[in-house]
Amino acid sequence: MHRHEDCRQLLNSLSDYVDGDVPQELCDEIELHMKDCDNCRIVVDTLSKTISLYQTSSETTDFPEDVRQRLFHRLDLDEFLNL
Repeated sequence: MHRHEDCRQLLNSLSDYVDGDVPQELCDEIELHMKDCDNCRIVVDTLSKTISLYQTSSETTDFPEDVRQRLFHRLDLDEFLNL
């Protein structure tokens, strides 16, 4: 059974863990914790998938110029159109 303090530690290190920027010892602890904690495993999986989707969509999204102009105009950002 997991303790809520363990979940808090995981959440504090979550971004670094998903980015692969935590020491191996902490990584092992987090992965061991997630084996017994469905909630934390779901949070990590969801964050990982969200990051992956964002990276994929940001690489392939290319708005037609007329759509971009209308969007910037609608948001009152015309001054940024030529940047």
